Amino acid sequence: MVEGLSVPNWQGVGTSVALVGLAALIAYRQHLHLTRELLIAAARAGVQLVAVGAILLILFRHTGLPGALGWVVLMVGIAGQVAGRRGAGLPHAIRAATAGVAFGTVITLGALIVLQVISTQARVVVPVGGMIVSGSMQATGIALRRLREDAVAARPAIEARLCLGLPARAAFLPYRRSALRTALVPGIDSTKVVGLISLPGAMTGLILAGVEPLTAIRYQIVVMYMLLAAASLAALAAARVAERALFDDAQRLITLPG
Repeated sequence: MVEGLSVPNWQGVGTSVALVGLAALIAYRQHLHLTRELLIAAARAGVQLVAVGAILLILFRHTGLPGALGWVVLMVGIAGQVAGRRGAGLPHAIRAATAGVAFGTVITLGALIVLQVISTQARVVVPVGGMIVSGSMQATGIALRRLREDAVAARPAIEARLCLGLPARAAFLPYRRSALRTALVPGIDSTKVVGLISLPGAMTGLILAGVEPLTAIRYQIVVMYMLLAAASLAALAAARVAERALFDDAQRLITLPG
């Protein structure tokens, strides 16, 4: 424990629970029909965090790098399921999402480890890997959802391009680019204003732990840049896998549910 670091006790946790109750009360009084969902989400988050905390305690003490990488693989699988549901209606959406998240995570986290940018300690690899997986998941989900929307809405235009003799990849290229732009815009926007509007999580955590601000800034720069790379790689890989499934062997666009 870092000297001088103040960590909330269970009474502080109780105070935060009261704040969740306030949010639920607002949702109820404003007839948002979100009260039950909000309370379930809060309860689920608490249970999940306690369970994960116990598992990570064992992981950090006894398993080392292999255990940390195994945990990252588990996170990739879960993220693929979540992102795949964003592209529901696309053929093999979960497979495309998992492939995208895995690709972005392996390349980005692998580069950080091999080039010794981060330590190979489990307590470093797991949270950094979690940030990479999370960013990849968000970009992948957005890309797949946009791909599906464009494949339905722009079907006449895509078929017209196919009739002109363009191969499937070229006929769909403008829509893949549109999906990738949509997926990357949130990450680009957050990178533009980092430090101006909010202090990101990694930097805030290090500062709260007593690390000098300039040291925390170096770490945050690495985090922001790795998230941009992971999001780009993940979205591209997922879009390419999903795009192939949109066309049959005769390079005809398949029919998707409206």
